[in-house]
Amino acid sequence: MKRSRINEVLLAADDYIRSLGFRLPPFAYLAPDEMKKRSGELEGVINARLGWDITDYGEGRFDEMGLFLFTARNGSLADLQSGGGMCYAEKIMISRRDQLSPMHRHIVKTEDIINRGGSKLAIRMYESGVDGNLDETADVPVICDAVPRTLAAGDTLVLEPGESVTLSPGNWHAFWGEGGDVLIGEVSTVNDDLTDNIFHQPIGRFSDIEEDTDPVHLLVSDYEGWLS
Repeated sequence: MKRSRINEVLLAADDYIRSLGFRLPPFAYLAPDEMKKRSGELEGVINARLGWDITDYGEGRFDEMGLFLFTARNGSLADLQSGGGMCYAEKIMISRRDQLSPMHRHIVKTEDIINRGGSKLAIRMYESGVDGNLDETADVPVICDAVPRTLAAGDTLVLEPGESVTLSPGNWHAFWGEGGDVLIGEVSTVNDDLTDNIFHQPIGRFSDIEEDTDPVHLLVSDYEGWLS
């Protein structure tokens, strides 16, 4: 993606989030130079990879296959492994109308996916086989707002604003905005986007960025290069 396009997506996302009554934390609005100047003070933000995240999954078709994300809080794998401390994470995401977040699963993370407002959120689901690969025949057990449900393989679960689904490791899922744009919440165990995403197709988690202009704000994938 071009940096100019990332800037456009970022600013439009902030406007959409505000339009639905949500606000991002103060560190969201720090300029790149200020983040670099305050990198010691912001070590918790940087190390936990909190902040902006815009991906086209390396495919160059963001409007068709992409996702906006903002990680607001994130614990550590060490805490998760010890069973104490900050074992949780929270994200806010935007899926635009018919914009696909492609089929994937997680190894460790359990997550609640919540429709926070806007249009409907559609989630197509499959279960994992014993080898971890997508099983095209097995039923998919999920929990919707604390109520157990069973979906057939490949069924699409549609969440209205306010509704949620709990996805366990091994639940394959792809999602998009059904009929319009949707604001999505994610509350989960500790998030690790570097190692805990398994995609059904051979695609990447992060975008390749063409630096055609300066960044308005850094993405989490920029931290290592820009703040080192």
